Amino acid sequence: MLRIWIALVGVVFMVSCDDSIVKSDFKATTHGSWNRDSIVEFNFSGLDTLQSHQMFINIRNDNTFPYSNLFLIAALEDPNGDTVTDTLEYLMAQPDGTWLGKGHGSIKENKLWYKENIVFPSSGVYTLRLSHAMRKNGNVEGDVNLEGITDVGFEIVKSNE
Repeated sequence: MLRIWIALVGVVFMVSCDDSIVKSDFKATTHGSWNRDSIVEFNFSGLDTLQSHQMFINIRNDNTFPYSNLFLIAALEDPNGDTVTDTLEYLMAQPDGTWLGKGHGSIKENKLWYKENIVFPSSGVYTLRLSHAMRKNGNVEGDVNLEGITDVGFEIVKSNE
């Protein structure tokens, strides 16, 4: 019986540990609403300068999110101060309104591709800045407060290539 218990604990530890995740972090929005002027900033360092990585933006939304897609502005600054800015669009729901992402209940977590096979060639601190760029059709100003986004995050994993 003791051997079975030890084997079970060993399997749990092997399954729960994911060596491919290098960096991961989340920041909560204010009361489930993301203000367009609220830039979510992440600083990270200590990355392997030879290894290629996959980089993801992680978004948690609830049922109050009013859209089926999400537009983001992502700016990645390297330790030398050079910044690459991207405007990104992600699908958040199927045409029938079913939320994409994982999770049970009203919160869904979406792991969205950001950078594929990226190498961080310089050692030092990198900064990722994320903001939303959502607006209703015909509205030039955009949504001041984007309801339904509860958390914004990022994840960097080792690439298999």
